[in-house]
Amino acid sequence: MGRRQVKEFRAPETLALIDADRDRQPLVCPYCSDITINRTPAHGPEPTVGRVMLECRTCHRSVSYLERATALAANPFTL
Repeated sequence: MGRRQVKEFRAPETLALIDADRDRQPLVCPYCSDITINRTPAHGPEPTVGRVMLECRTCHRSVSYLERATALAANPFTL
């Protein structure tokens, strides 16, 4: 458990979830194996830029990460 009363995934679990989310694969909770992962904001036709939150509805573990625009991901030195 991370901070007080905040359940978070371990580092390898977090990286696996983020990788699956970026590849738009089905998300499965690595802790409880449930398939009900909430993503905020939801995937849309346009790529999301900013903070993405993933939370399991069953065990309430969560992870957040910053999604970058595809132009920035291709060349991180552009402003």
